[in-house]
Amino acid sequence: MKTISVDYTLKYELSSSPNYKFTTCKKCFNVKTGRRIKQTLVGGSIGYVINGRFKSLTSLRKDLRKIESEYCPF
Repeated sequence: MKTISVDYTLKYELSSSPNYKFTTCKKCFNVKTGRRIKQTLVGGSIGYVINGRFKSLTSLRKDLRKIESEYCPF
């Protein structure tokens, strides 16, 4: 069995749901479950299903905040 691992750099998170994070390449991940969230089209609006409810990209942009880097002396 062969495995491949990929590293992503997380840049933004949702302030209402901090376990949903966005990468620099604009992909959404649920870090609690470790799964990538697919971008979907519902009624002509593009967005993601967050906590079981669809949210469009325009509403998600208002809820984004930049992830602050944590200080580590090592």
